[in-house]
Amino acid sequence: MATSIFRAVRSELVRSRRRGVLLGWLGLTAVFAVLANSVMFSVATGSGGAPEGPGVAFPPLEELQSAAGVTAGLGAASSMFGLVTLAFWAVLTATDHSTGLVRLLVSAQPRRGLLLAGKVLALSVLTAVAAGVALVVNIVAAPLAAGAAGVTTQAWTSAGPGALAGAWLDLLLTLLVWGLLGLVLATVSRSAAIAVSVGAGWVLLVEGVVGSALSDLADWLPGSALTALAQGGTATLSYSSAATAATAYALIGIAVAHTVVTRRDVTD
Repeated sequence: MATSIFRAVRSELVRSRRRGVLLGWLGLTAVFAVLANSVMFSVATGSGGAPEGPGVAFPPLEELQSAAGVTAGLGAASSMFGLVTLAFWAVLTATDHSTGLVRLLVSAQPRRGLLLAGKVLALSVLTAVAAGVALVVNIVAAPLAAGAAGVTTQAWTSAGPGALAGAWLDLLLTLLVWGLLGLVLATVSRSAAIAVSVGAGWVLLVEGVVGSALSDLADWLPGSALTALAQGGTATLSYSSAATAATAYALIGIAVAHTVVTRRDVTD
């Protein structure tokens, strides 16, 4: 079985590492990392305070001046990173259906669960690379943005490799759940456009409405819980609670995807 999974992962990586896909994914990740830091520090030093809204999670000035400020941009832009990850997982999943490639894959490997596992593992590797790019760009952009905004950064020197690795891991776990959501939506709908539209619509509109109507559940909704996970926990949702919620969403997503993949007729 290990050999079969390895082959499935290798096959998926070969098909996924197209230059346009990788440049688009990593390029958008880098752009959002730069934009998040630029806006985050300028907003923190303004008179309006940290804004609130769909997909917005800017920390206050006090947090930016602490040791955690050097990686605060990762949490601030986690929803945007998440949408990018969701989109590319959805595109790489839906393409198998739109091109008819899924029929060939199933013919070569009838054990569809292994195909699904190979795809998830391969896309997880690419997601780890994207999270690494976000971290590196953030480390470069944060001091420049802080200097331009006049934010004190002396405390940042205490943020060692362990803190940076922890921030990368939190972002990676967050993005993996976003990616699984994209995979599930694309698997069910067989359309990347529908999957991306649903994901973006949820973050930008639906979650805000649902959160307002059901305030007790607002912090446990996917977007809020995943943002809290990327930020290492918030005042309203602890890190452990956010991790629990993220794990639950991931397991539900995997169960739905596995059910659809193993039972759907791919000959039509």
